[in-house]
Amino acid sequence: MDPIHTAQRSRSIYLLPNLITTGGLFAGFYAIIAAANGDFVNAAIAVFVAAVMDGLDGRVARMTGTSSEFGVQYDSLADLVSFGMAPALVMYHWSLSSLPLDGAIYGRLGWAVAFLYAACAALRLARFNTQVGSVDKRWFVGLASPAAAGLMMSFVWAFADGKLGWNGEQLRYVALTVTIVAALLMVSRIRFWSFKGSSEGPRGGRVPFVALVLVPVIIAILALDLPRALLAVGVLYALSGPLMALFNRRKAEAG
Repeated sequence: MDPIHTAQRSRSIYLLPNLITTGGLFAGFYAIIAAANGDFVNAAIAVFVAAVMDGLDGRVARMTGTSSEFGVQYDSLADLVSFGMAPALVMYHWSLSSLPLDGAIYGRLGWAVAFLYAACAALRLARFNTQVGSVDKRWFVGLASPAAAGLMMSFVWAFADGKLGWNGEQLRYVALTVTIVAALLMVSRIRFWSFKGSSEGPRGGRVPFVALVLVPVIIAILALDLPRALLAVGVLYALSGPLMALFNRRKAEAG
């Protein structure tokens, strides 16, 4: 093959994962704009689209052999917008901005907690980048920023569509609690299952058959009521880490 054509093809393949990352970045940016315009359902959906893009770009890079340090750093910057700034601002516009109804100091509390979430997301991403080669890939240390964003945005989506009868103003203290908990879980030392498994051992990292059976069940549940189902999944996953840590501590004390 012509060397020029080979070089052009390599550059095209190299661009593909970064274009996917850019798509995720755009989705996060759109979420911020949509929230500022009061379109909270589409803002929440956009963050989930960004999460899908975030899952695809790394896989495409590995499949095509185009992983690079540039791609890793670009992905982290895009994640900060999509899973740090966007969820914080969506939650602020939807609910936390209503806290001044209870006094001026509560108004400051609202934007301070939104900033806390964004700062914790930045710290979580920085810690992940420095530990990526030294931790067990089966676990995340601290709640991953996409999972934290999913918890935040599923909460917004589940109530912003109006089907449950509560709005952001009425749920402002619940929203405050969700934001603080999501922020602190990201920077905690609590381990969360990464779903990546391990390539070591006799199983060779193969997925158990029961997991394959659960996939259509989960899809059916999500299809019934997607926003509320996503909220349930987000809450259960966020609780899984602390509950597992508590179980392991009790087990160690008993042993």
